[in-house]
Amino acid sequence: MTDPTSTTESRTDAVRRHDPSVRGFASDNYAGVHPEILAAIALANGGHQVAYGEDDYTAHLQDVFRKHFGDKAEAYPVFNGTGANVTALQALLPRWGAVIAADSAHINVDEGGAPEKMGGIKLLTVPTPDGKLTPELIDQQAWGWGDEHRAQPLVVSITQSTELGTLYTADEIRDIVDHAHQHGMLVHVDGSRLGNAAASLGLPLRAFTTDVGVDVLSFGGTKNGLLFGECVVVLNPEQVRNIKYLRKTSMQLASKMRFVSVQFEALLTGDLWLRNAGHANAMARRLETAVREIDGVTIVRPVQANAVFAILPREVSERLQKRYRFYFWNEHTGEVRWMCAFDTTEADIDAFAAAIVEEMGRA
Repeated sequence: MTDPTSTTESRTDAVRRHDPSVRGFASDNYAGVHPEILAAIALANGGHQVAYGEDDYTAHLQDVFRKHFGDKAEAYPVFNGTGANVTALQALLPRWGAVIAADSAHINVDEGGAPEKMGGIKLLTVPTPDGKLTPELIDQQAWGWGDEHRAQPLVVSITQSTELGTLYTADEIRDIVDHAHQHGMLVHVDGSRLGNAAASLGLPLRAFTTDVGVDVLSFGGTKNGLLFGECVVVLNPEQVRNIKYLRKTSMQLASKMRFVSVQFEALLTGDLWLRNAGHANAMARRLETAVREIDGVTIVRPVQANAVFAILPREVSERLQKRYRFYFWNEHTGEVRWMCAFDTTEADIDAFAAAIVEEMGRA
């Protein structure tokens, strides 16, 4: 019998149902898959590999992550970012534990209550002006240890880069980690855009994670060119245990894990992760420069990664949304968020800026 995966003719019954030249500014999740990632998936195809992570690609992935995060790092591929966050936080907490986070954190506002519903985790949130926690802000919720009536604050979770597009410096994260550890708390980093942070800071990934004492992180891939997949990366195995069981009970254990792992191998073995993230950041800076001087447009937050936040007349934003996809960030103030991705082009930026000028002229 012939091998059904080795045909001499290429055939598909699928039909392209979108225009691949159309790009918007709603989310870096809207982007497609980087060609080098697609090639890696094809490379891992064919034949049989042991399921549920006992394949050759997942075994090798440990060395890939240790190159970036140190010899103790342990990588656990999962399906998505919410799954990575919930699994990681569960591994840090007893049933009575709580997590201190910024009120704008993804785990608080964009995960549909999954930490609470699926993980049974109490979130203790703190208002922040720029999406960043500090030791002083953490102390607003870091109290009540030993009080059986209060969920015990045992973890601090920060996001890098934040939901507001801002970045923590390595020293700022070190201060948070030192403060948390002094109070017996562990530290989790939601790193769905960790590559963008590293590219902007000009630092290796471990410089603001492993080297400053972070205990566990969620490492993002989907926003940086992968088809799907994130990783829980344990940096402190002495404190973070039982991930393999929690990943399964959290419904994040992929049977054909080789196709997740090989994507991260392609992303991280060379500099693809840095090229993708650096390009997205550069496009955000280009967009900021292009629109900053347009009368009636106000850039409201520093552009430090691949997000631009702006306020312009609501009617202008609503007309623009009919031409380009993007979201309102704050319905009350009219603030919008424009995201750039690894495949955003200079022509995309220039055309969008021209559209803003045109719509402002109609205002």
